[in-house]
Amino acid sequence: MTESRNAHWFAERLTDRTIRGIALETRALIRAGALPVGTKLPPIRDLAFALGVSPATISEAWSELRRHKIISGRGRNGTWVSGDRFVAKPHRLGSSGIYGDGILNLTAAVPDMRLLPPLAEAMAYGASAENLNSYERNRILPELEEEVRKKWPYEPEAFLATNGGYNAVYTLVHALLPPGASVAIEDPTGMRLLDILEDRGVRIVPVQCDGEGPMPSALETAMKSKPIAFIFQPRLHSVTGQGVSQARLEALAAVLKDTDTLIVEDDGIGDISAAPRHSLGAYFPNRLIHILSFSKTHGPDLRLAVLSSSRTIIDQIQSYRSFSAGWTSRILQAATAWLLRDPETQESVDRARMLYHERRANLVNALQQRGIGAMHGEGLCAWVPVSSEPFAMVTLAAHGIAVHPGAKFSILPTYYLRVATATLSDRYESVADSIALAAGT
Repeated sequence: MTESRNAHWFAERLTDRTIRGIALETRALIRAGALPVGTKLPPIRDLAFALGVSPATISEAWSELRRHKIISGRGRNGTWVSGDRFVAKPHRLGSSGIYGDGILNLTAAVPDMRLLPPLAEAMAYGASAENLNSYERNRILPELEEEVRKKWPYEPEAFLATNGGYNAVYTLVHALLPPGASVAIEDPTGMRLLDILEDRGVRIVPVQCDGEGPMPSALETAMKSKPIAFIFQPRLHSVTGQGVSQARLEALAAVLKDTDTLIVEDDGIGDISAAPRHSLGAYFPNRLIHILSFSKTHGPDLRLAVLSSSRTIIDQIQSYRSFSAGWTSRILQAATAWLLRDPETQESVDRARMLYHERRANLVNALQQRGIGAMHGEGLCAWVPVSSEPFAMVTLAAHGIAVHPGAKFSILPTYYLRVATATLSDRYESVADSIALAAGT
């Protein structure tokens, strides 16, 4: 039977009547077991009256607990304690399975380790980086900035090195986006991007995509929510494998022209794409952030990405970073600069791009031959339409194949599978046979 606690019970135990105080003291009661999982909480208005605060104060405190999935429910159905753990975790990423040796794991759209360039010489060079071991908060090494500027898609005011692409997104989201704000983001999108935004407590406004990128009409609709930011992948969509055309980029610029929305461009795939780098930076240099990650092309253990923006925005992001590391390893920055100058590394990246394209194309060709409407493109995975995601997942599991459901990459209803292809160097026909059965076509 579900327990309940009335407003008087809370009034005797909550001494700090601020939003933060109510949230923290309620957490403490849950942690101590005084409010077990399943306990029904009193109506907001009753509790507000008992505590002598406004209903909005209780609502905001409950929103904080709801964000961490400690309480659930709202409205006429009531609110109850749904969890007793207080460590935030990425819901989508955290729900990924652990698979045995007999399972063909096509969940991780990550680079094939055999195709990454060797790092020994680069790391040895990095150990002699300028100003090594100084506690000076270095934003980016001059030699790394010099190298990235050579191919950067626009001329920015300032650069910042970060500890990888998702670290860049996480940091800017916390530095620039307040909880409760609206954020427009292309749909589908990276599941870790959704995890970061949900953890921040922002309102996610999906912008649907087609074969050329985010649709201008969908972005226009999203703008009615007055989003504080718009996040998209300007070069190659990491989930669908489709690129953004120059014409589409110009159409998006027209929609964003008369707004003050912050624009975040996330190039997490880098030169795995054969498409030229491009950006809205030439249109909106003072409110655009462009991120380029080197994890997929040069190695995830480099833990390195570079972002560009105005000096004002870089200052804000760097100020937030001062709460933690404050700067990115000079060793890794110098090593990356060395790799960007090295002709053999460039050859390695070019070869990897060709093989990733070939592997993806081989699976898509096999699927199309079986009547599955997967689209050709680039990148490390394929976006495969199915009639039912649950049925498809169960069917593939029975055939010893693990993939991700499309639902992990969207907040809208989806009928897709994301199938990683980067390490799929054979078995195209048997995998396509299994997917055809799973697709229910």
